[in-house]
Amino acid sequence: MITGTGHVLILGGTTEARQLARTLAPVPLLRVTTSLAGRVTQPRMPDGEIRVGGFGGPGPMAAWLSEQKVAAVIDATHPFAALISANAATAAAAARIPLVALRRPGWQPGPGDRWHHADSLDDAAALLPGLGRRVFLTTGRLGLAAFAGLDGLDFLVRSVEPPEPPLPRRTQLLLDRGPYTVEGERELLRTYAADVLVTKDSGGPATAAKLTAARELGLPVVVVRRPPPPPGVCTVPDVAGAVAELERLGCLSPGCLSPGAIPGAAGTCP
Repeated sequence: MITGTGHVLILGGTTEARQLARTLAPVPLLRVTTSLAGRVTQPRMPDGEIRVGGFGGPGPMAAWLSEQKVAAVIDATHPFAALISANAATAAAAARIPLVALRRPGWQPGPGDRWHHADSLDDAAALLPGLGRRVFLTTGRLGLAAFAGLDGLDFLVRSVEPPEPPLPRRTQLLLDRGPYTVEGERELLRTYAADVLVTKDSGGPATAAKLTAARELGLPVVVVRRPPPPPGVCTVPDVAGAVAELERLGCLSPGCLSPGAIPGAAGTCP
């Protein structure tokens, strides 16, 4: 039987974070805490212990890690949560605790895609006037001030929570949460008569259907590139990789999770 030792902190808020917590929470002798930023009013709650709210910067976080005797930190936040990831890397280094970043792979364009890459939301906004007039904007509720000056364009803004102002003057708001289907995304694009899509390169299947729908309809897509991870941080692409790192660090006994325990893993026990 798999056993654990110590205390693992998961910086959560993503599907992968919940999958990892669900995998680790039943492990005997292993304490698992997921930290949520608290920005979503009704988050999907993970298994194990839960901590809600920020740490107040890398200094207080390092102190918390030491006080709670955390043995390892798994940064499974959103690929665009750059400040949280940077603070976590600084705090873990200060507390001399190993940190592993769990980052799902980014999306890749395929045949028929009309992608235009941007390095920031400001760069994405600068591209839009040359690409379309009716914009389906799916970059989340933060940072929409970058698009606020585009008075000649119409926006359909989709986010889980109401976005923070300022917003584009001609904005229609859609509050919704994935996963989405290709059929639903295709119908939404047609109903709104969108002629350009804007998205962050979040990766994963939950929100990828819009890319397929845009390809089928021949629409251009502006894809905002991810910020780079903090330098020197070990990065894994999935839950199986995070578990393997915890085994290597001695937080888990190696090689005894059942084949169905880790999403994407085949399992190593007979």
